[in-house]
Amino acid sequence: MANGVEPGARDAGRRWAAEPDFWHRVAEQLGTALTVIDAAGRIVAANPAAELLLDRPAAAMRGADVHDLLHRGPDGGRIPRDQCPLLQALARGTAARGDGDYYLRGDGALTAVSWSASPLTDDGSQRGIALLLTDIATDTATDRGARRERTAYTSALEDLTERLTLVAEITDVLGQTLETDEALARLGRLLVPRLADWAAVDLLTGSGQVHRVAVTGPAGRDTARGDWRGPLPKTGRAALSPLARVLNGGEPVLQKQKQDQRQEKENKEQEQHREQDGNGVGGGASLDAVHGDFLRTVGATSVLTVPMGAHRQVTGALTLVRTNPAHPFDAGDLEVVGDIGRRVGLVIDNARRYGRQRAVAEAMQRNLLAPLPRLGPLRLAARYQPAPAGSQVGGDWYDAFGLRDGALALVIGDVVGHDLTAAAGMAQLHGVLRSLAWDRTEPPGAVIDRLDDAMQAVTTVSMATLVLARVEGPRTGPWTLRWTSAGHPPPLLLTPDGGARYLEAGQGLLLGARLGSGGHRPDATVALPPGSTLLLYTDGLVEVPGSDLDTGLGRLRRNALALVHEPLDTLCDEVLARRPPGSTDDIALLALRLPAP
Repeated sequence: MANGVEPGARDAGRRWAAEPDFWHRVAEQLGTALTVIDAAGRIVAANPAAELLLDRPAAAMRGADVHDLLHRGPDGGRIPRDQCPLLQALARGTAARGDGDYYLRGDGALTAVSWSASPLTDDGSQRGIALLLTDIATDTATDRGARRERTAYTSALEDLTERLTLVAEITDVLGQTLETDEALARLGRLLVPRLADWAAVDLLTGSGQVHRVAVTGPAGRDTARGDWRGPLPKTGRAALSPLARVLNGGEPVLQKQKQDQRQEKENKEQEQHREQDGNGVGGGASLDAVHGDFLRTVGATSVLTVPMGAHRQVTGALTLVRTNPAHPFDAGDLEVVGDIGRRVGLVIDNARRYGRQRAVAEAMQRNLLAPLPRLGPLRLAARYQPAPAGSQVGGDWYDAFGLRDGALALVIGDVVGHDLTAAAGMAQLHGVLRSLAWDRTEPPGAVIDRLDDAMQAVTTVSMATLVLARVEGPRTGPWTLRWTSAGHPPPLLLTPDGGARYLEAGQGLLLGARLGSGGHRPDATVALPPGSTLLLYTDGLVEVPGSDLDTGLGRLRRNALALVHEPLDTLCDEVLARRPPGSTDDIALLALRLPAP
């Protein structure tokens, strides 16, 4: 005896289950409606319980399309086949459940059913599905209550998941940029229409100054009206609107339009007093009046207004609007949007801090780029272009100056890093290199050896790349270029006869890599033909994300060669203009042109 079952009983059970009509008798006696559907969606069989539930004999249902015969909408109308979850489960070959679908009985009445479908396979092949049906009307009150509770719980869980997903998406998207305008434009596209019908963003730009920087509405609606975006009236302590209170440090506000007529009346009275006293801004209009006009124009029925930033550091306000009175905002929406406002405020505060640092670094960098000298017939031009908006200023620089032996020194360099520290390091390296190059007459490689030795002690720079070159020769030529490269992209030499080649000799390790005792940096020499042009540049000119360095070097060679006969300033401007989009780095460019014969 095993598991409390006599061996004889087990054997009898096996024989019974193996009888050909055993499962047929089970289906016949089953109290739950059962139908079998083939792979094409046709009814193959139906048990007596199904005949009773659907008021249709099995013979009449056999061979009919289950969806066309039975499935209907609450009003009795037909439902498109692509919206039928049962057919979708059949196509996928997966199990599925449904609750609250309507099936058409033979007597013409609709019956609400719950259903459960399980796939039927034979030797791994999909043969159809078994469909169990339950009449919702026969459920007990307890069952209906439990179902309602499950439905409400599921709905609340789905709503919470959607809200958390939205917050996560907004956090991720806002973290991808440090540009305020771009961040707020992205914010509006995320909030409308997923959470609101309209969104408005107002920033505090000074003492009481308010600027409406973004308005996002339904697709096709005008969101660029002049009276919706731009400077708004100042916010004063006496202002009563939720927007004014939030901008003055108040808590988030959930309001239904026209729910407080007394408040609206007080706002109007206050507005009249201001107009009479002549203290209004913008032709006597107050912030309350302007914002109220916006809400009325878009047809607001429910409004959320939340601060952007923390209580003690409010950078602005986010206003969300719904226009359907059947779907107002609730306390859950207020909590979610309040969290979004705090996150957006942090992004704006970081962007403003970054903008101030970037402006300081860029100004310092430009001011430290010395004016170019004029040495006889040699012509020089240079350009410095900071990284595109959203990237940080780096340590790129150029320099050109006369040496004590009459040679012309040319420098192009790039300090590792992209921040104010890199810009400061560039300034230190710039000054030390000038002093070392002037101190004694020696090859460029020897100057950079001494710079490498001194760099750790007298600068904050850890690593850098650069090219130091000497243009040597009498005033009327001929001229020779002598140079060394510390891990920097090679100079490009263009000749009037259409030649263009990179000067790849003289390459050594980048500054800070420490050559060790006895190491000396290499020098290289090349004759500069009359009328030739030499380009020194930083890697931002040839490196673009998604493209390799050889492609960038080839593009620069082609562009420069096509411009070789243009004036030097034109050549520099066009080389920068023809750079493909996508670069995230600074660019320094130094060009030398020799006189033609």
